[in-house]
Amino acid sequence: MSKAVDFEVHGRVQGVWFRAHTVDKAKALGVVGFVMNTPQGTVKGEAQGEEAAVDQMKEWLATTGSPHSKIERCEFSNERALAALEYRDFSTRRR
Repeated sequence: MSKAVDFEVHGRVQGVWFRAHTVDKAKALGVVGFVMNTPQGTVKGEAQGEEAAVDQMKEWLATTGSPHSKIERCEFSNERALAALEYRDFSTRRR
């Protein structure tokens, strides 16, 4: 079963290659979706894929991130089951 979740990561997550590392991690897990910076200094996005892969992505977003990031907290919302994936790959978006 596929699932999706929206996320927003707070802390020192801009200017530390967080988005690039997020894309790399998502691709390694086979997760699709997107990641983007926000004007508030956070990083947000959506992850979709097999349940186990999305759960691993959530854990990585909440605890690991890029090598120079400092994650204060990660909020997850709108977690839902999917009949089919809505994205083809995982990409970086502009605000």
